[in-house]
Amino acid sequence: MKLYTRTGDQGTTGLYGADRVSKGHARVEAYGTVDELNSVLGLARAHNGHSEPPNAVLDADLEYLQNALFDLGADLATRQESPYAKNLSRIDAEDVSFLEAMIDRYQDQAPPFTGFVHPGGTPTAAALHVARTVARRAEREVIRLAQEEAINPQVQVYLNRVSDLLFVMARAANQAAGISEQAWTVKKRR
Repeated sequence: MKLYTRTGDQGTTGLYGADRVSKGHARVEAYGTVDELNSVLGLARAHNGHSEPPNAVLDADLEYLQNALFDLGADLATRQESPYAKNLSRIDAEDVSFLEAMIDRYQDQAPPFTGFVHPGGTPTAAALHVARTVARRAEREVIRLAQEEAINPQVQVYLNRVSDLLFVMARAANQAAGISEQAWTVKKRR
């Protein structure tokens, strides 16, 4: 099977279920941003794998999240009314609860949250902060899509939790490396 099909050369792409839409369609923007988020998580995992020592728990949690984001992307790429929807593993409230438990676990590893902190620290933490901002953008794209078409409402909730999870993962990664966070100092730039 060839990688290129030429079916998208005119600016359209196929959704799961054979519908063709513009590559600029809100649905494509939403699942494309989720794909971007998944790629940034791959970058975070690569940095983590080169840290000393690599954090095996963080890597396993990020791998879990990458797999869940593939399911979420498929959820977004399939219209609610599609006959193919029965073939999917849609995001549900149980998935959201699982993320909330992960958030609580990582929050226990980080110092008490007292305000905004500068994104950065270790390469792993910095990549997780970038992933957090991409998750927020994916959430905004999903909200825009939901204003145009029916979607699974748990997708939006899930992405909201993903960004929270990535924030506490970044904080925990810095804490494990002994990196102190820099707090936002209002009006102290000069």
